Amino acid sequence: MANVAIITARGGSKRIPRKNIKAFLGKPIISYSIETALNSGLFDYVMVSTDDDEIAEVAKKYGAQVPFVRSQQTSDDYTGTADVVIEVLHDLKKIGKEFINACCIYPTAPFISKQTLNDSFSLLVNEKFDSVFPVCPFSYPIQRALEINESKTTMVWEENLTKRSQDLETRYHDAGQFYWLNIQSFLSAKKLFTQNTGSIVLDELQVQDIDNETDWKLAELKYNLLQLKN
Repeated sequence: MANVAIITARGGSKRIPRKNIKAFLGKPIISYSIETALNSGLFDYVMVSTDDDEIAEVAKKYGAQVPFVRSQQTSDDYTGTADVVIEVLHDLKKIGKEFINACCIYPTAPFISKQTLNDSFSLLVNEKFDSVFPVCPFSYPIQRALEINESKTTMVWEENLTKRSQDLETRYHDAGQFYWLNIQSFLSAKKLFTQNTGSIVLDELQVQDIDNETDWKLAELKYNLLQLKN
């Protein structure tokens, strides 16, 4: 087998209760990640890693496999994505499923598209990267960032105080949607991001952090705008 999609969805969301299966424009938000992975044609196996029975049932309803329950050790608030993926890959190997590449997909990423997944996978393979993930430009130059200490506001980098924003280099942030991984390289480094990582650039309309109810509403608005645009 070549590629596995691993959708990570624990049950203990604090800021938005039951976030991973909350209705997003009429469907559980995790269903968007599952359906896009299944419809992409890229994966031999699409699975959800979860510690939650209800999430597991929703995942199965939309076509994902749930071959085992995530351990308590990787279901707390502090375990990183890399540790979860390492555990999943080891558990898959125990049941006779080994792959060349993995795509770790977040369950609250309704903006993932088949095109984005395919473009990222092509970059991973063609450039022989350890990993590839989508990024987005910061909407305002971070070189002009401010900090507040004891009520005083100052520039973080004072040398940029008088520079025009258009003269500053574009900087990017993680879009928070997925990570393509060469499994051999990943298990060696145990990191999602190495010195041999590539990225594809998305525009702001395709990206939205969903950490609170306001974020959720913005994501739904953006999603609807994308549908009209397409």
